[in-house]
Amino acid sequence: MLSSAESPRRGLLLINTGAGKGKTTAALGTAFRAAGSGLRVLVLQFLKGSWHYGELDSAEALSSVPGFSYTMRQMGRGFVKVGGADADPEDLKMVADAWELAATEIRSGEWDLIVLDEINYAIGYGMLNPETVAEVLQARPEMLHVILTGRNAHPLLVELADTVTEMREVKHAYQKGILAQQGIEF
Repeated sequence: MLSSAESPRRGLLLINTGAGKGKTTAALGTAFRAAGSGLRVLVLQFLKGSWHYGELDSAEALSSVPGFSYTMRQMGRGFVKVGGADADPEDLKMVADAWELAATEIRSGEWDLIVLDEINYAIGYGMLNPETVAEVLQARPEMLHVILTGRNAHPLLVELADTVTEMREVKHAYQKGILAQQGIEF
């Protein structure tokens, strides 16, 4: 095993996937750590957009702190049709626009970490081609870290990733009738 002094530095591709909670939260925790270390961070949320989440207020506060480079953009409008229903053309366009922006930003060299939140859902729902995503990720700048979130990560992307974490639900408060808590789950 190489020591940290001998280990080559390069951007990592990380995936947070699985049926359990915490995929986005873990990615945002890493983004927060990265910004605190002086890295330039961009978070693009592929499907989120119609609800107000606490992380938006945190991102806004971080973006105004001198020395922090932390930008978050919601690119969708919320829940999309799934389960055999044809995707709404507006949702398809929003995902296509989100991917176009993501690909441009990945290639730009302006960022040290980009989080593509819920991109795995967009791929899994057939709204985005996994080969297209893989091609851009493989050609990304050498030092760019990228985190993909969402259930059911595509096998092609899992194969490309340096680190894949699968969140597994052991139990959930909802099973006891406890609704989502502001500040904890949104």
